[in-house]
Amino acid sequence: MAQQEPEELLEMSSDTWDILEEHNLQPLWEIEDDMGNALEDPEAEIWKWEDMQEAIDAIERDVPISELPPGFQRRVAVPINTAHAISNSIYVGVQTVSPGETAPSHRHGANALRFTIDGHEDMKTVVAGEEFPMKDNDLITTPQWEWHDHVNESDETAAWLDVLDLPLVLDSLNAKNTFEYHELERQPVTKSQGYWASQYGRGRAQEDLQGDDIPGPFDGIREPTPPYRFQWDNMVESLHQRSDNNDPNPHDGYSLAYVNPATGEPPLFPTMSFRAQLMQEETDPHFHNMTEVFFVIEGEGATHVGDKALEWGKWDTFIVPPDEIHHHEPDGEATLLAMTDRPVYEAFNLYAEATPSS
Repeated sequence: MAQQEPEELLEMSSDTWDILEEHNLQPLWEIEDDMGNALEDPEAEIWKWEDMQEAIDAIERDVPISELPPGFQRRVAVPINTAHAISNSIYVGVQTVSPGETAPSHRHGANALRFTIDGHEDMKTVVAGEEFPMKDNDLITTPQWEWHDHVNESDETAAWLDVLDLPLVLDSLNAKNTFEYHELERQPVTKSQGYWASQYGRGRAQEDLQGDDIPGPFDGIREPTPPYRFQWDNMVESLHQRSDNNDPNPHDGYSLAYVNPATGEPPLFPTMSFRAQLMQEETDPHFHNMTEVFFVIEGEGATHVGDKALEWGKWDTFIVPPDEIHHHEPDGEATLLAMTDRPVYEAFNLYAEATPSS
């Protein structure tokens, strides 16, 4: 049977397009051709979860994954701030997979992770041969050039946050020939669950410590980030232990960095860093030249960015652009996922932060 053209496949209703436009969102397949262009400076902005929910529900209703055109072939609603992403260095989207669906296996040069918003033990992302369950607030790495697909074997739609360094890789570095589809829709599962985590605990494979001379698709100066599932139960327990036994950072409250499991040190990726952040009181203002994107895991509050007050609640997403004076004002206790491009600035000795003069 001859392949249908994308416009014949993607007959989303006008209501769905209206919803996306109203909330300043676009589906991933519509912005793919725009990637590779110069981006404007990001602005302080917030995307409310109720708007995102309406948009992703509409897309899920109209577009089965199997009918998406060749390309990324993922059903994602993308917050738009610059030309096609939330910032010049970080791409964020909300992806859904319906019961019984598979998002086909592919790999790419961009670093990626999944932070589960609404998950299930039977919703799995398969990375480098291992099935990783996607339970609420779990963070799962998808390192450079590792095969990955998403399989929903539950009876509920699953949603998660996709975070990649696509704008940096595709726009700033113009590295566009780093994408490949697997010959199969689902990659073979070759590892037992827990395999990758078992290799980065107290024991390390001897051959890994000795090194090898086998070149990979990407050979760099850093220890590669392995596939890994950071379970939220462990992270949130550690956060509260920290708050019970330490004074808060004046700008961020209590934070724990997601570290590269291979080294035990941040950043998680060479281009992006991530932290779980617990706040119990108003923070002091400061500014820095990195971009920060926040996803609200629990709680309510406001983040003051310059003259703007971004009022946020559970599952909202917002951005603090570079060089903007900002501080957080939680209403009670709040937990956030913070995402930054700080490693890029640090790699060139360009990172700077300061507190405003009184």
